[in-house]
Amino acid sequence: MDCLFCKIVNGDIPSKKVIENDRVLVFHDIQPAAPVHVLIIPKKHIASMNDVQAEDLELIGEIHKVAQEAASELGIAESGFRLINNCGRDGEQTVHHLHYHLLGGARLGALTGISSSHS
Repeated sequence: MDCLFCKIVNGDIPSKKVIENDRVLVFHDIQPAAPVHVLIIPKKHIASMNDVQAEDLELIGEIHKVAQEAASELGIAESGFRLINNCGRDGEQTVHHLHYHLLGGARLGALTGISSSHS
């Protein structure tokens, strides 16, 4: 498989890990958009939120639990954070492996807007 995040899960590409268990990996984004910016991914390859199946719902819950743990460990749980999943072209999903961005460490700007790529 030629998936960037699967290569990170397999250890073929190094990452700065925050949390790892049997099913979920949290690691620092290499192009942070906030003082704290980590990615939370399932180790199972799921291309996007549109590809989540009924049997994956427990895993999605675990991802959210790990997001809470990561926010606490990174010191942003009390001040607040943003958890984002981009899905599809218009959602600006660039890596086709389900992932969430956990951002915080500063007051974050506006959530919505139209990208310049939509002009």
